[in-house]
Amino acid sequence: MPSTKRPHPVLIVAGPTASGKSGLALAVAEEFDGVIINADSMQIYRELRVLTARPSAEDEARAPHRLYGVLSAREVGSAALWRTMALAEIAAAHAAGKLAIVCGGTGLYLKALTQGLSPMPEPPADLREAWRARLAAEGAAALHRELALLDPEMAARLKPGDSQRILRALEVFEATGRSLAEWQRIPAGGPPAGLRFATILLAPPRDILYAACDRRLAAMLESGALDEVRQLTALGLDPALPAMKAVGIAEFAAHLAGNRDLATALAAARQATRHYAKRQTTWFRHQLIADFTISAQFSETLNDEIFAFIRQKLLTLPE
Repeated sequence: MPSTKRPHPVLIVAGPTASGKSGLALAVAEEFDGVIINADSMQIYRELRVLTARPSAEDEARAPHRLYGVLSAREVGSAALWRTMALAEIAAAHAAGKLAIVCGGTGLYLKALTQGLSPMPEPPADLREAWRARLAAEGAAALHRELALLDPEMAARLKPGDSQRILRALEVFEATGRSLAEWQRIPAGGPPAGLRFATILLAPPRDILYAACDRRLAAMLESGALDEVRQLTALGLDPALPAMKAVGIAEFAAHLAGNRDLATALAAARQATRHYAKRQTTWFRHQLIADFTISAQFSETLNDEIFAFIRQKLLTLPE
């Protein structure tokens, strides 16, 4: 017999950086007694509060926030790890009688949650550390040459300087004996059982989005972004670690090292942020099927329309 158990609702709030996702998620959480679950691959690192525009302590006090700052910058986050943690937080929210609100701009994370992942096993930690040590000692180009011998298909896909993806391909090949490309061709496991998703996408016009990105960067500097970069670089972390790839780190680190003035660093960070927002926008346009697209930056004037959508689309089961 088919199950009569009601699927649990999950709201996804997606959009590029500076589109207002956090504000939208907070408004929904307060209206519907929700828990906000982070789906941003950089907000997951505790050392990056300012540079990733994580919700403030005041916002966190207004509604429960989960998976923000839960990993050290020394750790390697992944879609698989995040999905496991996110499903646990979604289950906990439902057990507490609250609406689960997944909020973020990392498309791969959202796709992993809603569509599942290929059954590729995660390489052991000691193997990953060994490859990272080799990267530090030999450089990305040398590892790319080795990848070309072991896994020509993946080597052909990757540029010699793409250290993070080269590492991933080498780790997977050594751990499994199979190409990462082969694993990626295996169909994903599908959506998780017992959940019903509805997605709101914020898609502001480019000029409005870029202006918001510029304002955010200026606010980050006022809120201590340089101190955050100084503290992070003092840890002496491997530049290939995901946390070290956050937008703004390389640009402001160059200023702190005396290699460029602050105005030049800010201009470079502004350009990098705009490129990142453009990549996100392109991904959402081609990869995400949203239930409700808002062609504007979030503002409270949209609340009535958004709340009505949530009540009708997500909280009311179809007959």
